[in-house]
Amino acid sequence: MPRTFKLPHFYHSPVISVVKHARRETDVRKRDLSPTLLDFGPVRFKIARHFGFCYGVENAIEIAYQALAENPDKRIFLLSEIIHNPRVNENLKHRGVRFLMDTAGTPLLPFDILMPDDVVIVPAFGTTVEVEQALKARGVTLTAYNTTCPFVEKVWRRSEEIGKQDYTVVIHGKRYHEETRATFSHAQADAPVVVVRDLSEAQALAEVISGEEDAAFFFEKFADRFSPGFDPTVHLKRIGVVNQTTMLATETQAIADLLREAIRTRYGDAEDAEIGAHFADTKDTLCYATKENQDATLALIADGGDIAVVVGGYNSSNTSHLVELCQQRLPTYFIRDADELLSPKEIRHLALETKQVKTTKDWLFPKSSQRNSGQQSAVGSQKDSSRQSAVGSRKPEKKPTTTLASLPKAESEASAERPDSLFAITPKAESRKPKATPTDIVLTAGASCPDVLLDEVLQKIVGWFPNTRSVEEVLEGYQR
Repeated sequence: MPRTFKLPHFYHSPVISVVKHARRETDVRKRDLSPTLLDFGPVRFKIARHFGFCYGVENAIEIAYQALAENPDKRIFLLSEIIHNPRVNENLKHRGVRFLMDTAGTPLLPFDILMPDDVVIVPAFGTTVEVEQALKARGVTLTAYNTTCPFVEKVWRRSEEIGKQDYTVVIHGKRYHEETRATFSHAQADAPVVVVRDLSEAQALAEVISGEEDAAFFFEKFADRFSPGFDPTVHLKRIGVVNQTTMLATETQAIADLLREAIRTRYGDAEDAEIGAHFADTKDTLCYATKENQDATLALIADGGDIAVVVGGYNSSNTSHLVELCQQRLPTYFIRDADELLSPKEIRHLALETKQVKTTKDWLFPKSSQRNSGQQSAVGSQKDSSRQSAVGSRKPEKKPTTTLASLPKAESEASAERPDSLFAITPKAESRKPKATPTDIVLTAGASCPDVLLDEVLQKIVGWFPNTRSVEEVLEGYQR
């Protein structure tokens, strides 16, 4: 039985939380990645099978609010943002929690204001050895309310293990992201460390490993991304790859494969047994939640839609990777919350390419020439072509929807275990669509996004369409 966390009620929602619970109940083994369809009539939402708070985030939030409840008369501090979501961080600030650093590690308050009796919470990303030592010197303990994600700690433990076996640790991550800073700090205690951000940088490292490029090239290319005393002529003979858990899991694997081949090239097409002496197997450090969310997003966009809306903090790494996946196939808008939905004609969103917030017009109701061109047309042609989980679909007069709840128990259980199972069995899409083609919106969120934020986005958009079905009617199939 998966662990459940006690989270503040205001992070749950009357729509999204109900949907997620129903999908968990009917797909216990998580084999069904098909999206959920919420059909409001003129607008339909295709929602990813996996999204929102992951295990590590729920663990962090539970501990943070536990700290507040258990220490009403003490000063409470957070080292930096608990997770990358402004709604969550602002709520903690509102309750009196003070932040010691920003996400870049720049001090907001001096450590010398801290007293041994103060409560200091470690965020989900963990923290560096240097910060731990500085606080310990002031008598501050970090063990009581340490919210470091267990999967981040798993990366640290694996880095320590291979470091003690004389492997160099290659981190796939963003050098100055809180998690990568922490992993770098912990890993360098036992091993030489170098950080690669993407496949392009991994290719550059592979060229150094294989001997195509020299040490001078390494020091220029990887300036400020290697540990003190790093010698590429010595420290790239034995390597292992770990990652910042919020990176694309497929890219981490591709980087590992690329560097493994560079090792093979360097040692004359060595056999696999010999390669193991130079390349550590670290596949077990990949975060399952990150991969689930990314796989569910791929299934979501494969199902098609008119536009994609991805909700999450603008500094959220895992959310940005979901956006990258979506925008390869659909017009995609990365928004922080429903306040970014200015009107049916204007949306404020983050452009990943420039890292700037911009306003786009005609996002929800584009001109027909825009709606049927380019990527949108390519994806639109796939709409309703694949099987999907559908609840509350518009019921045809002669063929009512049959939900899993109405099936005999044996059939329901068998259906839930099939990899391609549907949450609800519906007639063909053509027979249930209204005369006017509805707008299909692909909707998902990052691992640090509360369900309630998606609710607010969904209900705001629904309010801009006439003659929509009620939430109660749409959710009827979910409520047992």
